[in-house]
Amino acid sequence: MFETGLLRDKRILVTGGGSGLGAAMGRRFLALGAELVICGRKLDRLDATASEMRDETGGKVTTIACDIRDGVAVDSMMEQIWREAPLDILVNNAAATFIAQSEHLSFRAADAILAPTLHGAMYCTLAAGRRWIEDKHGGVVLSILSTSTITGRAFTVPSAMAKSALLAMTRSLAVEWGPKAIRTVAIAPGPFPTAGASGQLRPEGRDEGWTARNPLGRTGEHSELADLASFLVSDRAGYINGEMVVIDGGAHLRSSGAEDLLRWTETQWADQRAARSKP
Repeated sequence: MFETGLLRDKRILVTGGGSGLGAAMGRRFLALGAELVICGRKLDRLDATASEMRDETGGKVTTIACDIRDGVAVDSMMEQIWREAPLDILVNNAAATFIAQSEHLSFRAADAILAPTLHGAMYCTLAAGRRWIEDKHGGVVLSILSTSTITGRAFTVPSAMAKSALLAMTRSLAVEWGPKAIRTVAIAPGPFPTAGASGQLRPEGRDEGWTARNPLGRTGEHSELADLASFLVSDRAGYINGEMVVIDGGAHLRSSGAEDLLRWTETQWADQRAARSKP
């Protein structure tokens, strides 16, 4: 679909790049000529994914263990990256969420979602942007958001809040940093099943008719999102700034994606809370 060297000479950091959509995007970036850095909390997972990526693409992949919830750790990671060469692109992919009745959320549970999803993405964006501006080096920030930024979403309120805040960041920095050759863009994916997200958002007992309710009658392919991300961070999209692109098959035009949970019984919710509390 794309020219082979679309991302040649681009150095890209993907947060949460060891699995799921982060890894799918990373593989596509490498195939298009980029140099990749992936970060996450579990170095063994990152190293395993990086080894697979190198075998598949022959590209250069660096791994860094970093808890992006910690601003000091984020700044240290950026210092480590910049010692070799500046980044060109940051992909804010790492996030956390789970379904819950909002009145049962503890402060700690809410913070467990807000910390990586909102604060972590903000810390990474500010740390990269500060260095780009100091170096007079252009850059791109791509944030992976959600269609909850359009519809709202019951039972995942902290996540919907965090993603909406990141959309505000994307639009605000597009104006503030655009004159400094820094673009900020976003993607709002619909259903793109991953092992982690499916376990938290689609537990046993939840209505499985959501695929049939999608206007296209299917879920998204990881390659479709990776292709969109590759275009948005490339120079071919150089005049796109401050925008969020939705890729969900039109699902948000029918539903927020949470209506089935309104029919859950108190027993189902109690079972869900018990399952989530298990180690």
